[in-house]
Amino acid sequence: MPTIVHEFTWPDRVVVGTIGRPGERTFYLQVRTGKQIVSIAMEKQQSALLAEKIDEILDQLIALDGNPFSIPTGTPIELVDNDQLDTVEEQFRTGAMSLGWDPTTAQVVVEAYPLSGADGPDDEPEDDAPEMLLVRMPVGTARAFAQRTREVVGAGRPICSLCGQPIDPDGHICLLPEV
Repeated sequence: MPTIVHEFTWPDRVVVGTIGRPGERTFYLQVRTGKQIVSIAMEKQQSALLAEKIDEILDQLIALDGNPFSIPTGTPIELVDNDQLDTVEEQFRTGAMSLGWDPTTAQVVVEAYPLSGADGPDDEPEDDAPEMLLVRMPVGTARAFAQRTREVVGAGRPICSLCGQPIDPDGHICLLPEV
């Protein structure tokens, strides 16, 4: 069976957002072009790592001698997107992801594959994965995506200064009065 590719070459919007309250949030990578919207569920750590690696790629490109690309060092103000997710219909839960750079279009390329029972310990995609998400982001969009993603990830539960674990809204073992 051929792989269904949800491809977005010049997306109108690409963001990470959440549904749920801190401690119970589900993270989504959502991409939209016109009326075509795809939302894939991700782990918080996947979201954070994706933002970190996108920034690393862009920073490495800036540092290249003779770099022919115009890479922003910060997020262009016109690309800041703080809006809520569009209506979410989960396409799949993300397993393996890959990240790359296409110098012919000056775009960051993200590929995401569904998590499946056949994935190995490294969540390598199956050779016959039923579907995948392929997103190509211009450099400014990629920088804005990384910034928003860091903010979304950082908006979770506060961290306990005593044990370093997240503090639940219902309380935390380190902060409970002794009985």
